[in-house]
Amino acid sequence: MIQSIPLLDLAALGVFLALWVGYTVAADHYTSKGRSLSAVMGRHRLVWMRSLCDRDNRVADTAIIGNLMRSVAFFASASLLVVGGLAALMGSGRRGYEVTLDIPFMADGGHEAFEMKVLLLACLFIYTFFQITWSLRQFNYCCILMGSAPMPEGADADKDRFACHAARLQALAANSFNRGLRAYYFALAMLGWFVNSWVFMAAAAAVTAILFRREFHSKSMKALASIVDGGERA
Repeated sequence: MIQSIPLLDLAALGVFLALWVGYTVAADHYTSKGRSLSAVMGRHRLVWMRSLCDRDNRVADTAIIGNLMRSVAFFASASLLVVGGLAALMGSGRRGYEVTLDIPFMADGGHEAFEMKVLLLACLFIYTFFQITWSLRQFNYCCILMGSAPMPEGADADKDRFACHAARLQALAANSFNRGLRAYYFALAMLGWFVNSWVFMAAAAAVTAILFRREFHSKSMKALASIVDGGERA
């Protein structure tokens, strides 16, 4: 099957994977150095968990974590629906391929190339589903951990230890969600592959640039950083 795939398609796939993996590695590196939106939010989570320990009424905290979980659950359900739709498209055989050729601007690279593109897109959403559902489970663990939080009259050392571990668990859940959400963005870029390989590569580069700006240079990042750093960055 690989032999029948145009070389340009394979090259475009290589560029796509290089951009995706490269951005992920770079984002993780700069997050570990504290210079990203994820790192800034990690510091806000630590403040939140420490403040939780000083409150008797924690209804607002449970409402916040509940809202986060509903957002994650939405993307988990959506990714599963997409996988089901792509599986149905693959199951339709040549008929599905012929129907898609009626779409304007659709490139005809052959039936086998089309099947490969659909299969890889399905694999991308399967990866998304696993990342997001793992994020959902970790947020469930956060709920349990919040239920065991020290009371306001507890020792400060216990509160600090709880806040550190609870914030770390939330950061892990958020990281899994970010990876799944990032896959959604790159899946949109992969749709350009059905037009032609050049559109695919351009879309992947555009997605990478957008994600980079939002994570490291957005106004939201600067505003959030100015709060924890005590300075004016916005």
